[in-house]
Amino acid sequence: MASITLKSFTGLRHSSPENPHSTTTTITTLPKSHHRRVKILASKSSPKLTGRNLRVAVVGGGPAGGAAAETLAKGGIETILIERKMDNAKPCGGAIPLCMVGEFDLPLDIIDRRVTKMKMISPSNVAVDIGKTLKPHEYIGMVRREILDAYLRDRATAAGATVINGLFTKLDKPLDKYAPYVIHYNEYDGKPGSAGKKVTMEVDAVIGADGANSRVAKNIDAGDYEYAIAFQERIKIPDDKMQYYENLAEMYVGDDVSPDFYGWVFPKCDHVAVGTGTVTHKPDIKKFQLATRLRARDKILGGKIIRVEAHPIPEHPRPRRLAERVALVGDAAGYVTKCSGEGIYFAAKSGRMCAEAIVEGSENGTRMVEEADLRKYLEKWDKTYWPTYKVLDILQKVFYRSNPAREAFVEMCADEYVQKMTFDSYLYKKVAPGNPLEDLKLAVNTIGSLVRANALRNEMAKI
Repeated sequence: MASITLKSFTGLRHSSPENPHSTTTTITTLPKSHHRRVKILASKSSPKLTGRNLRVAVVGGGPAGGAAAETLAKGGIETILIERKMDNAKPCGGAIPLCMVGEFDLPLDIIDRRVTKMKMISPSNVAVDIGKTLKPHEYIGMVRREILDAYLRDRATAAGATVINGLFTKLDKPLDKYAPYVIHYNEYDGKPGSAGKKVTMEVDAVIGADGANSRVAKNIDAGDYEYAIAFQERIKIPDDKMQYYENLAEMYVGDDVSPDFYGWVFPKCDHVAVGTGTVTHKPDIKKFQLATRLRARDKILGGKIIRVEAHPIPEHPRPRRLAERVALVGDAAGYVTKCSGEGIYFAAKSGRMCAEAIVEGSENGTRMVEEADLRKYLEKWDKTYWPTYKVLDILQKVFYRSNPAREAFVEMCADEYVQKMTFDSYLYKKVAPGNPLEDLKLAVNTIGSLVRANALRNEMAKI
């Protein structure tokens, strides 16, 4: 078995009291008219690294892993990214918000389509057009994961990261506080059917970006979570029908396409992606996929299936996302929103946030990191995005529970104020502040829609 060791792990120790990085306490006595004040001046107590930089392994080369690896490498960290399948095409709708294009400096040529119109289609096939409130420069980007992921990995390589085609297998925990982790993986040689060469490597920290079935998560006992199965077919349709989807995406709701999610038709470069997902009825996923195709049949008639994909999607964050110097990001951490099932932006953002915390905590790779350094990433993440996840969780519970509720949801989507609030929140990843008067009107309309939905459900139950 090959092994890769760090240049030196000897001589690591806490700074001496004379070291300027040690913790000091200053007590200042104030006049009797004031309370006694104690001022704590705390700084890094982790050891400086000599003769080498901090080494971090990123397991997984999707948006989370690619963004993390690039940020680490630019920040002076010796970075190793391990990805098992370089041409992986995850079954993913491929929608990215406008803010991601700017934040991650994505070139426009990797975006297949700029969607400016959406149709939300109810269980009874009532269609509502969405997108009337978009400004001329605003759109939802549609990408193929195999293109986006490869681009982000290439950018990490250009920044100085080492990308390895291999399968992570396990992680040996350190014997003491600042000792290295030993990661095990099979490095592929490019030969078809090859199991690869078994390799070990010593690293200072690990970022688990290896998806919903994360092996890194299992190695740190991160706990399980409920997950959905997403099933998608890429369908090549005639050119005249492709024109219909030039800048249009469709979302179908109803018990026929999914009891707890939605079906979709999203445009790609020269084909459409047709898919659905479910948490509660996983064995019936192909039945739901057939129903999605049937609902869209007139618009995809004459199409040929060119690829079939399926993959688990987490429904909520894992119970544990951090253990000492190992952190989880992206799907491995459970960062997929309910109701919309969005995960690409949150994967890339969490990877970057985690890497930034490591760069900052290690003082650009010159010092060992500790759990407290990585915990700053979780605190920032939860503070920034918890409201978004909570709002979408509530929406799913309220509107995805029955066909009458879905009819109410689609009816509500016809309101321009709802569309504006929805797109502003989605495109810029912030819970958009509302207009009090409009919010009140929306609340009244929502209650009215739900009352009608409940009455309809009761009548259907009688039948």
